[in-house]
Amino acid sequence: MTEHVPPRQAELAAFLRAKRARLQPEEAGLPRGPRRRTPGLRRQEVAQLAAVSVEWYVRLEQGRVGTPGTAVLDALAEALRLTADEHRHLHLLARGETPVLPAGSSRQPADVRTSLRQLLDGIPLFPAYLTDHRLDVLAHNAAARALFGPGFGSGPADNTARMLFRAPAARTTQLDWARVARETVGHLRTAAARHPDDPQLAALLAELRSHSHEFTLWWDDHTVLERSTGTKRVRHPEAGELRLHYDILTTGPHHLFTLTPADPATDRTLRHLVTTHTAALTATHTTVRPITAA
Repeated sequence: MTEHVPPRQAELAAFLRAKRARLQPEEAGLPRGPRRRTPGLRRQEVAQLAAVSVEWYVRLEQGRVGTPGTAVLDALAEALRLTADEHRHLHLLARGETPVLPAGSSRQPADVRTSLRQLLDGIPLFPAYLTDHRLDVLAHNAAARALFGPGFGSGPADNTARMLFRAPAARTTQLDWARVARETVGHLRTAAARHPDDPQLAALLAELRSHSHEFTLWWDDHTVLERSTGTKRVRHPEAGELRLHYDILTTGPHHLFTLTPADPATDRTLRHLVTTHTAALTATHTTVRPITAA
């Protein structure tokens, strides 16, 4: 006899299956692999991203789990890249409630103040972007798209730490990769101390630990660092090597990253790159090949 599943749990199971099928591995920072038959993510991949057991998640999709906790639901929402509305709907299905999500938990552009978006657009020649404490990219200007590529801020490029540790091109484009990567680990450890109950941050840390030996090594040595300024070298596929100053300004829950030339040669090259590509994107919607941000 078929086990009866209550309507709400059946609806929750169907919702999770639909959102899992929608999300492509690349959008979650996972390799596609040569023998993938499942549309979207596999159950074990969702479980891994949300830091829950595969067995528990399978039962959840089968409608055989009681009432999940709010932290687990938040982690699943992050793993499945749910919008703010979908995130609230997940809570409604699972718990019969629609909590007010904390500031910065949504990836929607509305979370960024209009004044900050105006500030980004008002810096036309220098790449600039806005993140939260998890280093999720919330907004960026046209110069950042010219430097990092048109996909910057979405899909696999939605988080600069994920890009740095998981994008194959990171070690080629970031010529000071080890230093910048270690600084990033220090930033995330400070963020974890300030936001110990953030399930999305916990899921990101678990993902990076499971996929990067260097991240695990530096995380375990308890590196703590709040970087605010520095200089780094990047290799752009068209513009060549660029030497850039970076400054990080904090405004409320957001971090504003700006990149400016560190020498006259970079100044000339960066200005040419930005003006050429922003004009080309406006006129023809052509794309630029990305480099990895951090």
